[in-house]
Amino acid sequence: MKKCLIVTSAIALAAVLMGCNEKSNSTITLNKDKPLVFFNRQPSDPTTGKIDMESMNWNDKTYYVGFDAAGGGAVQGKLITDWLAKQDASKIDRNGDGILGYVLCVGDVGHNDSKARTEGIRRALGTWNDSSEPTNSKEGTVNVGGKELKVVELEGKAMTGTDGSTWNANAATDAMGGWATKYGDQLDMVVSNNDGMAMGCLQASNYPAGVPIFGYDANADAIEAIGSGKLTGTVSQNVDAQATATLQVIRNLLDGLTGDDVRKKGITEPDQYGNKISAGVDYIAETKAVLAQNTGVNADNWKDYAAGNRDKGVKQTTAEKKKVILTIYNAADNFLSSSYLPALQYYAPLLNLDLTVVQGDGQNEVSCLDKFTNLNSFDAYAINMVKTNSARDYTDKLKY
Repeated sequence: MKKCLIVTSAIALAAVLMGCNEKSNSTITLNKDKPLVFFNRQPSDPTTGKIDMESMNWNDKTYYVGFDAAGGGAVQGKLITDWLAKQDASKIDRNGDGILGYVLCVGDVGHNDSKARTEGIRRALGTWNDSSEPTNSKEGTVNVGGKELKVVELEGKAMTGTDGSTWNANAATDAMGGWATKYGDQLDMVVSNNDGMAMGCLQASNYPAGVPIFGYDANADAIEAIGSGKLTGTVSQNVDAQATATLQVIRNLLDGLTGDDVRKKGITEPDQYGNKISAGVDYIAETKAVLAQNTGVNADNWKDYAAGNRDKGVKQTTAEKKKVILTIYNAADNFLSSSYLPALQYYAPLLNLDLTVVQGDGQNEVSCLDKFTNLNSFDAYAINMVKTNSARDYTDKLKY
């Protein structure tokens, strides 16, 4: 009797354990099946710019959130030419030689956004020579106050720091000091692929007074600089729309939404909680990309972009709290640290997303990858890579 009882009990216990395991397996989501959103740096080939669709198709819950890079370059170019059209040519052309000479701060020659901004600037000024390489431009023309001036890109340079980091503001300060000395009154304008480098240029002790300078990003310090007359203009890539869309796509996927609802709900139309991003957002189906639209910022509208103006269309949700690990490629990046990250940290609690943020050094992918750990503890992943061709380094860690 005792043996039968023991055997029966063992069989019963095994059945119970098997049932528990079956129940557990039915509720566990493997990392490879969880939501994955790349943001700010689109998985792509740094040389050709071709989108890495293998990574974008990692699973059916993989998306990219950013902004319209090509459109942004065009917006920056138009911002510059519209401003020049209203100026006095005799004041812009400092030495009166009939030539508008400008210098260009390039962020990262292998970054799609940098390429698009360089192209947009050069196309607007007529200096586009079918290449976004820093040293490849041609002579153009532009209307300045009703007078046509020749346009010459005196020099374009990629701003790479001594530590190897790109989009480097200190490198821009050094370059600007050299340009001011080298070109003197031939230098009529400064254009930058981002605000960080533009603000770096303004830090040069010999920056020529009154020379117009244009940036890109609408960082808080750049907006203040426009208000004080130091910076001429910038482009807002609508960081709040990007940050919210990054989180909203994750929220939608975690809530079980599928198809068009993933990129529409809370973004271009109200979600179940009544949230909707105020700024314009587009979707490119071929690359699974949710893109915020760009707007020019100058002395006429800078107050609309002043710090603290958060999107009132995003309110507190009652969704179940979920955990997300998010990487920032460079803790020292001006745009990401001073604009994007604060926006993420503002909107995440409203969408009941608990963010764990890890930051890299802007040079080595391992500075992010080594902190991209304990992945089973998270419900979703948001990735900002050091290099645009590193997406598979992250998906490899999510295979199991």
